[in-house]
Amino acid sequence: MAAMKFKFTIQGYQTDAVNSVVRVFSGQPFQDRVGYRRDAGDQDNHRNLFNWQQSDKDLFMGFANAPVSLNGAQLLHNIREVQKGSNIKESSSLAKHLGACSLDVEMETGTGKTYVYIKTMFELNKRYGWSKFIVVVPSIAIREGVQKSFQTMQDHFMEQYGKKARFFVYTSKNLTNIDSFSSSADLSVMIINVQAFNAGFNKEKNKEGRGGDKAARIIFSVRDDFGSRKPIDVIAANRPIVILDEPQKMGGKKTQESLKEFHPLFTLNYSATHKEHHDLVYVLDALDAYRMKLVKKIEVKGFDIKNLRGTDGYLFLENIVISPKKPPMARLEFEIRYEKSINRETRIVGVDDDLYALSKGMEQYQGYHINEIDPIRGAVTFTNGIEIHTGEVLGDVSEKDIRRVQIRETIRSHFEKEKELYNRGIKTLSLFFIDKVENYRKYDADGNEVNSEYGRIFEEEYTAILNEYLTLFDTPYEQYLRSIDVHATHAGYFSIDKKGHKIDSHMKHGSDISDDESAYELILKDKEKLLSFDNPVRFIFSHSALREGWDNPNVFQICTLKHGGDSTTNKRQEVGRGLRLCVNQSGDRMDEHVLGSEVQEVNKLTVIASDGYKDFVSSLQKEIRDDLYERPTKATPEYFAGKRLRVGDDIITVTSDEANKIYFYLVKNDYIDEDGHVTDQYRADAENHSLAPLPDKVKHIGDGVHALVQGIFDEHALDGMIEDGHVTKVQENALNDNFFKKEFQTLWNYINHKWSYSVHFDSNELIRNAIRHIDDKLFVTELQYTVTRGTQGEDWSAEKVKEGRGFIAEKSHTYNLKRGETSQVKYDLIGQIGGRTHLTRRTAAAILKGISPLKFIMYRYNPEEFISKVSKLINEEKAAMIVNDITYNQTDGSYDSTIFTAEKNKDFSKAYLAKKNVQDYVFADGTAEKSVERKFAEDMDLDDKVVVYAKLPRGFQIPTPVGSYAPDWAIAFQKGTVKHIYFVAETKGSMESLDLRPIEQAKITCAKKLFNEISKDDVVYDQVDSYQNLLSLMNAL
Repeated sequence: MAAMKFKFTIQGYQTDAVNSVVRVFSGQPFQDRVGYRRDAGDQDNHRNLFNWQQSDKDLFMGFANAPVSLNGAQLLHNIREVQKGSNIKESSSLAKHLGACSLDVEMETGTGKTYVYIKTMFELNKRYGWSKFIVVVPSIAIREGVQKSFQTMQDHFMEQYGKKARFFVYTSKNLTNIDSFSSSADLSVMIINVQAFNAGFNKEKNKEGRGGDKAARIIFSVRDDFGSRKPIDVIAANRPIVILDEPQKMGGKKTQESLKEFHPLFTLNYSATHKEHHDLVYVLDALDAYRMKLVKKIEVKGFDIKNLRGTDGYLFLENIVISPKKPPMARLEFEIRYEKSINRETRIVGVDDDLYALSKGMEQYQGYHINEIDPIRGAVTFTNGIEIHTGEVLGDVSEKDIRRVQIRETIRSHFEKEKELYNRGIKTLSLFFIDKVENYRKYDADGNEVNSEYGRIFEEEYTAILNEYLTLFDTPYEQYLRSIDVHATHAGYFSIDKKGHKIDSHMKHGSDISDDESAYELILKDKEKLLSFDNPVRFIFSHSALREGWDNPNVFQICTLKHGGDSTTNKRQEVGRGLRLCVNQSGDRMDEHVLGSEVQEVNKLTVIASDGYKDFVSSLQKEIRDDLYERPTKATPEYFAGKRLRVGDDIITVTSDEANKIYFYLVKNDYIDEDGHVTDQYRADAENHSLAPLPDKVKHIGDGVHALVQGIFDEHALDGMIEDGHVTKVQENALNDNFFKKEFQTLWNYINHKWSYSVHFDSNELIRNAIRHIDDKLFVTELQYTVTRGTQGEDWSAEKVKEGRGFIAEKSHTYNLKRGETSQVKYDLIGQIGGRTHLTRRTAAAILKGISPLKFIMYRYNPEEFISKVSKLINEEKAAMIVNDITYNQTDGSYDSTIFTAEKNKDFSKAYLAKKNVQDYVFADGTAEKSVERKFAEDMDLDDKVVVYAKLPRGFQIPTPVGSYAPDWAIAFQKGTVKHIYFVAETKGSMESLDLRPIEQAKITCAKKLFNEISKDDVVYDQVDSYQNLLSLMNAL
């Protein structure tokens, strides 16, 4: 089977991050192939078989980055413009200690930081001609990961830019790469880890025969084997753009001093947690990433130990088992006396069970008679007054007991997720970090690898839980489980000694990270292999010092097994290893574009902690809160006024009048309290998609307004980010007798077909409409730069300088940049627009030919913006015509009943035990007790006109030209009680909010067309905001 390849798609937020850097240099002319004569040293062997005919000029030619032609004032103006557009606090002065400027980009772990800075290189090269880059990383682990990223993304960027980056890892053993780097005119990248040049940086000491790190001595010293040259001088001659990946891990001032030796053109800093701050141009912090569903949701299983009395027996409450047909049961581990031993066993017990009897008369369980099992609180109460909660361990508990519980819970979480994910083509991986290899593997007298304590515990617990999942049914998932041997399903990734034995990773003094290159190479080599179902390894044990090497997207469980107490590892670092969104067997990332609203149900990372849930979560939340970008805490008119919002391709500034209207809207609807803090009411309405409509004057900027409100920090902002892994879950939501009622079977047979669509429209009509639309709407901004002249203020003070008021601006003038005079970029205008609109070159050319000359000349002002806006305007006209001219055709396929039961492990506290639904439970969207969907289901259960209904699963989708669409409900009414007996409904929190979502409207229009055409008079489709609204609609249709 061919190796799996990751696929990369263009994500809006990543493009924004790239553009935030690129726009800082607006006004810089395009200039590439800036030649200089390289210092080739005193080597005699410059000539070889391949270059003997070259002239000296060509042979010794090097290519450097063109200087930044913008002055400090122009750069600061551009930076502030970028910051205004992203609602980032404006810089008061320019940070330029390393080159012309030093820009910060803040991106949460797992959101594609490496992808962003590689794409930024390509964009800077395309727009300004710069081609020499150095990526500086803090460790061997990150260096190896960055190199792997360049390799896996090569084809993707080749498709985008028509070229590949030439990249290499700097090593003092192969200095000739530096000459290739200097002599190439192509986009060239050197990757270097900070240890290679920063060993207690001291220019005098870092010389041959003096102290300091050997590798760092080499880069700064004259080398005989390098033509009597210093490597640093050869590198610096290229004026490279320096990119720092995780600068906060690179050791402060010494690193900054070392970096000056590279003579950087300018510096870009990429991190989730900046410690030193420069000019910030883009922010995507942990809260943004979670809200935008760009990373996995976090679930924590903590374990609290309660030693009641020395004589108390051992008890561990694993979870509470729910069934619609019988009362809740508890999965409880306790001790049972046998003839020759006392064993700990897990049993499923219920109310009135007596542990004294079940344990075969063990005295410690006298009085442990089960009185109540509460699934909402996750608690079991005994008649003696003792209460135990899910995840709690009672009694005399050793460290070994806790490690066993952690391993068992990791395996149980793994199986729970894997059962659902396997059917989606997603491989599930679990990762254990340990601090001693000997706890997992050891070697016998013959040198053979055998299980040690953790390996043995794992296999015992795995076998026990596997047997719970194997039934008499031979499902594809069970076939998969049966095909894997217990010994083959777990593997260790560790450092290897010369004998080939696994050993503990060596850590440098003062660090908890290893520099073992071979271990990281093995981890990265197997990265794609581990994602395939063909590879039996699903559980991975690795040394905690190697954790920076692990960023496999399909890690769904992380468990740190540390001997001798709790892990001191930063909780964010621990969680960060598993935050990336997963991929399927084809390498497609399972993000919101693929999974829609269930993206964070599928992408959920479970952390099996060695400490209690509350302790772990409070530590994690504190670390996240400390690293969040500084947010406003109150909603005031001043907060909204002056903010710049993007509406389509236009930037709109919020006026004072609009700001007041937004503020009074929030007050009127109890969305903020008297102190301006966002209320629970706002959060609940936002979650349930039932926010009150905005005033007419600000409706056009509605999405931006709510983004600003959600940008206000409040103490509850992190509440939904981390879930308790011990909450009671409904593992299976089976189909019940309602599904088999003839009324529902008739309705299901009407709607369960799969459909394809075709669109027939007149190209000439599209050309006419697009020309009219472009002539009416197109506006392209000219590239401009502003020169401001100012003088030093009369009364200078430290405070005024700090606030940026030390100079007084006297005069400014804005110049239009005539791009055509300086740009050497060639555009395939027709090809670009044809590609973005999926039209033939002929049609694209006809549209461009037809627009007015005044509009077409705008192409010269700003080609990128012209292409983007013209494509968007054509697509708008195309979408309108498509919706009107769509035809649906039934295909051979149909949905079977298994799509209803595909979703598993839903939170029991959000379950509504329904009467007429085709499944026992309805899981409504939203969080409030009476969300729109929950109320809708309750009303249908009460109304005797409804015979049966189904909450349609998300897998039930209708294809449309603007994306797939999933309606919410299918309802069968009693014959004779309403005009139409079958209804397919979409529930919306507010009918008015539909005006704001044209794509959603187009999907709904397509769905109406499908249902109302194919079903004649039997099935009606529409969108409603309540059950009463549905009844009114039924009678009106």
